[in-house]
Amino acid sequence: MAPPSLTLLRHGESDWNVARRCQGQDDRARLTDRGRAQALEAVDAVRARGVDLVVASDLTRALETADLVAGALEVTRLIDPLVRERSFGYLEGGPLAAVTPADTGIADDVLVDPDARPAGGESFRDVALRARRFLEKAELAWPDRRLLVVTHGGFVRAVRAVASGAPLEGMAWERVDNATLWPLEPVPTD
Repeated sequence: MAPPSLTLLRHGESDWNVARRCQGQDDRARLTDRGRAQALEAVDAVRARGVDLVVASDLTRALETADLVAGALEVTRLIDPLVRERSFGYLEGGPLAAVTPADTGIADDVLVDPDARPAGGESFRDVALRARRFLEKAELAWPDRRLLVVTHGGFVRAVRAVASGAPLEGMAWERVDNATLWPLEPVPTD
């Protein structure tokens, strides 16, 4: 369940990444100079993948990253809110240090409770369901396109989890650095 070629790119460094603030779906974070440079540094690797369409989260930090990459590649950029970051509800804008395993379901770099959710926010399972909807949409809407999806760390993890078919419980919580590429390797179905 995915188009033939889909690569994920996490947005470049934002001022809230630097300040160690919980971003989620709060749209006040902006790319730093370093974040803009990271986006441009990713262009050659993206070009090598033959990308011909960029789909971006509607959150500014991802849109700015996508515009830099799509502009350099001279390809179309679309917006899709399905690829937004996980909503962290009341935690958004606050310090990352205040985010607890009870809010996220993540302990010791393992997803122990995919249904944990901060007040007013989403669970990781909710994000995985959005990821599944996006993959289904991409397969139907862009079956012959080589997609770059400019998104967020949580969504990168969710898409990879859905594509792998592995259970969410016990999933290793991989680090997803700013402006890193993640080619999607869907599991073949028989």
